[in-house]
Amino acid sequence: MKSVKVPLGERSYQIVIGPSLLKAVGRKCKQLKLGQSCAVITDDRVEPLYAKPTIDSLKASGFNVTLITIPAGEKSKNLRLVQNCYDQLAQARLERNSFVLALGGGVVGDLAGFVAATYLRGVDFVQVPTTLLSQVDSSVGGKVGVNLKAGKNLVGAFYQPRLVLCDLDTLQTLPPREFKAGLAEVIKYGIIDDARLFKKLESEMERILKQDPKVLGSIIAKCCQIKAKVVGADEKESGLRATLNYGHTIGHAIEAITRYGTFLHGEAISIGQIAAGVLSHALCQFPEKDMERIRALFEKAKLPTSLRFTATQREKLMKAMQLDKKVSNGKVKFVLASRIGSVSPGHVVPNDMIHAVLEQIGLESSES
Repeated sequence: MKSVKVPLGERSYQIVIGPSLLKAVGRKCKQLKLGQSCAVITDDRVEPLYAKPTIDSLKASGFNVTLITIPAGEKSKNLRLVQNCYDQLAQARLERNSFVLALGGGVVGDLAGFVAATYLRGVDFVQVPTTLLSQVDSSVGGKVGVNLKAGKNLVGAFYQPRLVLCDLDTLQTLPPREFKAGLAEVIKYGIIDDARLFKKLESEMERILKQDPKVLGSIIAKCCQIKAKVVGADEKESGLRATLNYGHTIGHAIEAITRYGTFLHGEAISIGQIAAGVLSHALCQFPEKDMERIRALFEKAKLPTSLRFTATQREKLMKAMQLDKKVSNGKVKFVLASRIGSVSPGHVVPNDMIHAVLEQIGLESSES
């Protein structure tokens, strides 16, 4: 078992990583002296797998538990389902000293965290992520929220959990596509912060894809350490934390224009990171050989590196980027790399260059 601390003063918390942790959920929550009543928010894919052992552990430690189940998938991150959760919390008579536990992937964690941040002006929140992507990224750092039709995560808050429990056993039931999608965020950490991690991913990808527990556990812990360091230094994204958005500007736009149903988040930001690499080469002297290393690693992870859209879809992509949270004074800003392991935020990229990059990575339509 490994433990990583997110250093935020009085709001610091632990990320615990290891096998068989669902059995310890109740005990860990008891140690935090959380209120006696809680709501477990999960989705209809995770519920039949992990709701019972989680609830049994909580009840064994004396907690009263309400189960709330939402439909699985990105489309569930909406205000209508938030309202539904509020209604169920009110019906269960949860109070200010109660807590919400998110059991599932990034969608569940984001929605449940937003519910916790806003119900009764904020109740305690525990993350139990069950996907690779949520364990290394979305469950850590306190970004919670939901999507609007106009774009991803446009309504939300910074709201830190009291605890994050990453049970490695839950990854064994992930569909292969979901597991590979999580690797996009893992690779991102190597690009933005740690060249040695990137090199390890290059050499160990075959074992990672086979979910070798020793390799996987150490890599998840390393990703959490990187994110904890960044969040501890810049909780509300005034500077350094923006580097975590490498590849996300185009990636989020791809998700938005395909209505969150065609690509998994990791698949979209895989393409986005390839585009960011090309932009980095053009604007930041990012070496071409490193650009090719990035492409090769995503291909080794069996993630998409190119895509073709019609001219109409491409224009929608540009408009979607204008709604990105990182836009300032109408300017789309990118996180770009100078070398593997070092990136910087705030790069304004002209539209014609974005179009050229989309063409280069295969997004350009065959239409005239």
